[in-house]
Amino acid sequence: MASCLSQEKFWDKTRFANAERQYYELLNKGSCSASNVSPQTNILVSEIKKAREQIKISLEKMGGISDAGSCQIQSDILTRLAHVEEENAELKSLVASLKDMCLDSQKRIQALEATLCNKSSGAAPAAAAAAEESKKSDDDDGVDLFASDSEEESEEAARIRQERLAAYAKKKEKKPALIAKSSLVLDVKPWDDETDLGQMETEIRKITTDGLLWGASKLVPVAFGIKKLSISCVVEDEKVSIDWLTEEIEKLEDFVQSVDIAAFNKI
Repeated sequence: MASCLSQEKFWDKTRFANAERQYYELLNKGSCSASNVSPQTNILVSEIKKAREQIKISLEKMGGISDAGSCQIQSDILTRLAHVEEENAELKSLVASLKDMCLDSQKRIQALEATLCNKSSGAAPAAAAAAEESKKSDDDDGVDLFASDSEEESEEAARIRQERLAAYAKKKEKKPALIAKSSLVLDVKPWDDETDLGQMETEIRKITTDGLLWGASKLVPVAFGIKKLSISCVVEDEKVSIDWLTEEIEKLEDFVQSVDIAAFNKI
């Protein structure tokens, strides 16, 4: 109410307070008539009535605004409640469908279990029959199907068997043996940055033997301007020992400080 009155332009608290005081003084005296009241007093009284009417109108407007606000709030609540009920119905429908799916899956599982049980029960006699058949075949293995009543036929069979064994052994000898090889990457570190890495690589590649094949190389920075030589090679495991190879490289004491195996793969 105070905020509404503060926005009215006609309101003057001091002026209306004095007019209201004079009005009540006149009422308390009870002896003043309409003819004795001054024109200024009548004006004040009328202005007080107008002020009261304005206040009443403002209060009614505030009541209407509050009623409209409450109606809007109730409408929002009803809308949300309807939305919640709709979601609840959807959830109930979803739960019902999931329940039906679970029941259907359970029935299928039970049917599969029953089928598997029937198959396993039917497989037992089949397994027994197979075991019996196997036993009979084992008994038949003792019979020499190639046996012959004549000595000439037995000698012919032995000769054919020996020829086949000899042919198989000859074929096996011709088959090339698999050669095991290894691929290496060696990190060769020099003594300092003044070591001639090109000459060091040349001396390393001079190390040759049967089963050793040198590959590509590159210089890799280490620190403080020093570089190391990373060189690859392929060795046959039966012919070349990795320990022997590293020892041979370390014998180049004028160039090589140490040798490390950076990578090792079987081919």
